[in-house]
This record gives sequence, structure tokens and C-alpha cells, in this order.
Amino acid sequence: MSIITLTTDYGTKDHYVGALKGKILSQDETAKIVDVSHEVDQFNISEASYIIGSAYNSFPTGTVHVIAVDVELKENNLHIAMEWNGHFFITADNGILSILIEKIKPQKIVAINIHDRLLPDATDMDVLITVALHLSKGGSMSVIGKEINTLKEVTELQAVMTNDGNTIKGYVVYIDRFGNAVTNITKKMFLEVAKTRPYEVTFKSKKIKSIFARYSDLEAIDKRPLSVVSGIAVAIFNEAGFLEIGLYKSNPKVATAASLLGITYRDAISINFN
Repeated sequence: MSIITLTTDYGTKDHYVGALKGKILSQDETAKIVDVSHEVDQFNISEASYIIGSAYNSFPTGTVHVIAVDVELKENNLHIAMEWNGHFFITADNGILSILIEKIKPQKIVAINIHDRLLPDATDMDVLITVALHLSKGGSMSVIGKEINTLKEVTELQAVMTNDGNTIKGYVVYIDRFGNAVTNITKKMFLEVAKTRPYEVTFKSKKIKSIFARYSDLEAIDKRPLSVVSGIAVAIFNEAGFLEIGLYKSNPKVATAASLLGITYRDAISINFN
């Protein structure tokens, strides 16, 4: 049996996560369940996509990823399953997966159609769990849905390059527990546009002139004592390959990029090339 991961906006205060796992184990006591996150902001598909996109590739191929964010079944929000990069993703067609794959063609997508095979009082999560268990046991996607060729695309909050090729415009899509602001500007996009040109990262009327591979690289160019450089704004490409703004060795309980620099979700971030 493959691993089943869970990414939700349920939080951990209530019973929902425990009940969800209980439903999985009630159908198969041998199920391997791993929590990715249950702290996605409510209905925030950009954040959900970033979190699962940063985590899924750490799991073995064949892993089944259930993403329970905005999964209420509606005419314009169908339940879907997708095979991509050797993994399976189960959620609703609400834009999460189109953000994740970044226009790369998946191996297969199906619109789930098993709803009438379950009990009349089956919930949306009962449907997704049934599909997840089926796929985790090596079941065929054709059994649980009808193949489709397109995903719902999200038109807002997309990172884009300006027509003159001199600016990448993106947005903050996630604030992590350290208060670092993660954007949807990828290292891949940056390298394609930069072509060794000088640049500066701009946000909230502030500018950063270097993007590091890691925060500690600041020490190589700024030899001042830690007491002086601590709290300086730094831009890096994080492990997931996205531009991130943080404060160098600041105490998250005292100040973060989000609190000190005033960066919030959906804020615009630009990289301007000279």
C-alpha cells in the first residue's frame, strides 16, 4: 500500500483531522497516513498549492496526496484525481492543481464519478478517502472517474514577466511560522529572465539588491557583528525554489519579515532588471 498524505485547512483544535484519519483506518487499518499540514488558511488555494508543492516530492513515487481545501462538490468545483510526476493528487478542481503543475502536462486527470456508489449520506471527504485508498492499493484511475484534459486555471496572483522583459511581478502566497514571506516567483523563471543582468527585489517601497542561496550567505558580504546585521531583510530562493523574503537571524517572537516589514498575503513583489 502507498502512503496517503493529508493537507487540509481543518486546523488541529477541532476533531476533524482525527475523524478524517479514523475514517481512513476504518476502511483499512494498515493505511499509512502522513500529515503534511492542517494549518492552511481557510479556503486558501494558493497556500495549499504551495505547501503540497513543496512537500510532495519528498515522498516515494506512488504516494497519494489528499488536499482537503475548498472541496465541497459543486457544478463548478468537481472532485478530481490527477497523476503527475509519479504521484497521485486528489482534491477539487478549484485551481490548486493548475497552480501546482505550472502548465506542465500531467499523465492523467479524471473527474471522480463514484458518488452514487457510496451511501446517501456520504460526505465530500468520504468520496476523496475512498478514491485515495483505491489508488494507494494500485487501483486504476479509470475505475473512479472519467478522463478530462483540462484543469480550472487561476488567473489572479500569477507571477508574470512584463512585455519588455525587464520585470518579474509576483505575489506573496504564504507566510511561514518564522514570519518569512514566500512568493510565487520561481528560481526557474528568474534564471530565464535574468541572463546575468543586475537586478533588485522591490516590495513595500523597499529594495534588496541580492538574492542568496541561503540566509547565512549574508555573512560573506557583510562582515559587521551579528548584533548589527541581525534583522536585515534578506531574499533567498528557498528549498522549494520560490523567492522568499525574511529577516536574518531575527527572533520570530520579536520581529519577522511579516511584522517588521509589513508584508502580508497577496502583497506584490517585483524583480526589476537593469
